[in-house]
Amino acid sequence: MTAYAKTIARGALQMDCPLDDRQAQQLSRLVEELARWNRAYNLTAVRDPAQMVVTHILDSLSVMPHLRGPVADIGSGAGLPGLVAAILRPDWSVLSVESVGKKARFQRHVCRELGLERVTVAEQRVEHFQSETRFATVTCRAFTRLDRFVDLTRHLLAPGGRWVAMKGQVPDEELKALDSRVTVETIVPLTVPGLAAERCAVILSEAG
Repeated sequence: MTAYAKTIARGALQMDCPLDDRQAQQLSRLVEELARWNRAYNLTAVRDPAQMVVTHILDSLSVMPHLRGPVADIGSGAGLPGLVAAILRPDWSVLSVESVGKKARFQRHVCRELGLERVTVAEQRVEHFQSETRFATVTCRAFTRLDRFVDLTRHLLAPGGRWVAMKGQVPDEELKALDSRVTVETIVPLTVPGLAAERCAVILSEAG
């Protein structure tokens, strides 16, 4: 097992999200490929692979207990947390919506390299994306304000489904801007090993 895989496995265990060896190795490969592509295509501001392990992989793993499949990951960038969810739950269908071409191409490359057969990468803006599938979880990580996230993705949410938005500090002003059609189910603090910054998941559903 590589050093990155060991760090990922150890951090996941601290978060009560145990990985098998294959999953840890796949997540390590994701970091290695992201670091390699990042040198040419500037996919993320984080340059150090060891830092990517914490700020991208472990951060994405922290929200996994709050996701249900199938999952739609909106504005997914390099595929976070969508590709992480696909690695942990290969039985889930995962939709990754990313309008920036180089980031979408990176995700498709990783899916081929890692054999992630149930991931669909949609290279377009979410408001223009139409899908016959409705998703139990629509998630995002630093995508946009909560009200805009809900408005742009309502057409993707399955009946009884939930929005799960990853945030830093609890976004009090954004919560106040949500309309009466949205219920705030819970706000869950997320603890990421090695990351001092505040993190939380805001979980929303349709009211009524």
